[in-house]
Amino acid sequence: MFFEKKQKKDPDDFWREYEEKTGEKVLARTMGQYYSGWDEFGHNNDSPLWGLAIVTSGGFRFHHFPQQNWLGTLFGSVSSEAAKEKTLFIPRERIITAVLHKETNWWKKLFGPAPAVMIIKYRGEDESEKNLVIKTEFKTDGIIESLQEYSAD
Repeated sequence: MFFEKKQKKDPDDFWREYEEKTGEKVLARTMGQYYSGWDEFGHNNDSPLWGLAIVTSGGFRFHHFPQQNWLGTLFGSVSSEAAKEKTLFIPRERIITAVLHKETNWWKKLFGPAPAVMIIKYRGEDESEKNLVIKTEFKTDGIIESLQEYSAD
């Protein structure tokens, strides 16, 4: 039928399947927007890459799911980058430090939500130090704490 209801998936099932797929326990997660620091993702201001920032027992993942809305489809304005599923993974042994910068000026917060900015310093394949920058949304509880445990190892 045309107006057939989509069957909703339980979030717990999604995370259980994600753990099975990766073979790693999910320790913390939040929604965020990739900003910079991963060569394969590049940096595209026209079409931000939104996704899940996930700390697992094996490292850090940013999982971008394809984005497409009906208006973009109608006018063909969705970039090919935003329409592709992408995942970045930094193994825990490559994570050096992680910090979360939250806006502290009350007057800046007054004019709109100020997302926290997560910066993960890590060693790249060539052993150079790099910074991954992700703007986080919603709850960030446990993300930085879980990442900081890696750098303490």
